[in-house]
Amino acid sequence: MSTANYYAPKGGLPPQTQLLTDRAMFTEAYAVIPKGTMSDIVTSLLPFWDKSRFWVLSRPLSGFAETFSQYIAEVQPGGGSSRPETDPRAEAVLFVVAGRMRLSLAGAAHELKAGGYAYVPAGAEWSLRAEGDEALRFHWIRKAYEPVEGLDAPEPFVTNEREVTPTPMPGTDGKWATSRFVDVEDLRHDMHVTIVTFQPGAVIPFAETHVMEHGLYVLEGKAVYRLNQDWVEVEAGDYMWLRAFCPQACYAGGPGPFRYLLYKDVNRHMALGGAR
Repeated sequence: MSTANYYAPKGGLPPQTQLLTDRAMFTEAYAVIPKGTMSDIVTSLLPFWDKSRFWVLSRPLSGFAETFSQYIAEVQPGGGSSRPETDPRAEAVLFVVAGRMRLSLAGAAHELKAGGYAYVPAGAEWSLRAEGDEALRFHWIRKAYEPVEGLDAPEPFVTNEREVTPTPMPGTDGKWATSRFVDVEDLRHDMHVTIVTFQPGAVIPFAETHVMEHGLYVLEGKAVYRLNQDWVEVEAGDYMWLRAFCPQACYAGGPGPFRYLLYKDVNRHMALGGAR
């Protein structure tokens, strides 16, 4: 079980005296969006949302990562949407990092607090409101669901990270573990959103090079992350966006755990001829 404090941006604007040198980087293989770039002036507004703004961390780009988009939403008390999604193909994961969410999903009402996780199938009826006196902040990961003949679509569900037992990676004495919200053998799901935890000093001991695209938002701690040919320092609030086959590894620097919210596409044949 986790007692972590999840990092979430609060906006603002750097002073005129701020140096322009930063860790922000966009390459042909990966992007790093440091927490300091998430200011007021880079937020977006969306149709049918009130008292809400969004930091768009990633979106499908031809020739880069194409399967998903990821936002951080900030909803002021009483705000929200009764029509949050305008694309009927879009499935979603919502992960709360601060505040309280009142979520209506497929006819059922849920209250989500920090660590709250909801899976929203494509075409589901849902709405949400921010409750209490604190702004609601949550991650919203969207993907066009890829149905497969003979497989039912997955059903909606709501849980909390505290209800999920992390799965340790073999041979790591629990120093590297993953909190999985979906059974890895459930092929109805075409994306996984998990939380990966490294204890201080733990590593990914090889350069992972694979077909899955990634979005990695650092919830807690710091590390040195290998991205393609570069080693990059990252900390809580930073976002990494990786295209398929970008080599990756990391070394958790401490003094506390290094934890991130991870997206990847799974369980589907590779599209041929450019069509998904």
